[in-house]
Amino acid sequence: MNIILYLSSFLFSKETVTNPNVYPYNVFAGKGECILVFAPITILYGSNASGKSTILNIIAGKLGLKGQEYATSNKYGRVAYFSKFIEECRYSLGEYENGRQIDRLPPASRYIKSEDILYEIKKIQQEQVLCDGYVYEHIRRGMAKEQRQIFQESHETRQNLECLKYAQEKYSNGETTLQLMDDYLEPDALYLLDEPEVSLSPSNQTALAEKLNRMARFLGCQFVIATHSPFMLGTLQAKIYNVDSLELQETRWTELENVRYFFDFFETHRAEFIRSEKAGF
Repeated sequence: MNIILYLSSFLFSKETVTNPNVYPYNVFAGKGECILVFAPITILYGSNASGKSTILNIIAGKLGLKGQEYATSNKYGRVAYFSKFIEECRYSLGEYENGRQIDRLPPASRYIKSEDILYEIKKIQQEQVLCDGYVYEHIRRGMAKEQRQIFQESHETRQNLECLKYAQEKYSNGETTLQLMDDYLEPDALYLLDEPEVSLSPSNQTALAEKLNRMARFLGCQFVIATHSPFMLGTLQAKIYNVDSLELQETRWTELENVRYFFDFFETHRAEFIRSEKAGF
């Protein structure tokens, strides 16, 4: 039975607190009713410090997704404001094709942050961690713990580790990022992605966006993505919310400030491109 949407909508808390600087209430101060109605791919666009990552983490916290970050009480008192805010939020899940309400999210669903990817890249560059991860993966697939020492010290394992180290030295961070995304993303799940384009070249950003389009269309995945990359914005077949706007306004990608900046920049230098083409470069 195919699922149309796992997460249908999310309503953020409308409550206020006395101190205007309390996080995360300050992120939504001055905004109207903040509700997201999701599509198979939904983008949260915003400038730096706009709150798009905070929004993802609030959703992850409310849904109890793997990868959520736990915020503690802040300097304004002993109240756990982040947990309080999450408790005040509301959401609705989607429906099956027959109209029956979804009662739980798929277990593979998770929140993946750009720093998670960068951390994994750093990890696999360390030999001991690489070895531990290689052995752990075989244990996870069913290897008995008592076989761990024999397996770890075997000639085959040493050879495979050398191949892995060579591969990690050979490929760039961007190529490794794409490989890690392949490892993370499984069919039939909800994924929150925070700036997945970090460390990717424009061509690889486009390749990743096309992969996400296919997964949403054919493999039963739903994505909520925070990004301000024009290459992701222009390639993803998505509903786009402008977090910089007062009411989380739905916007076309060509109207977004960051995209317009790129457009205007290249328009300004159009003559140089024309000269280069005529010169055969």
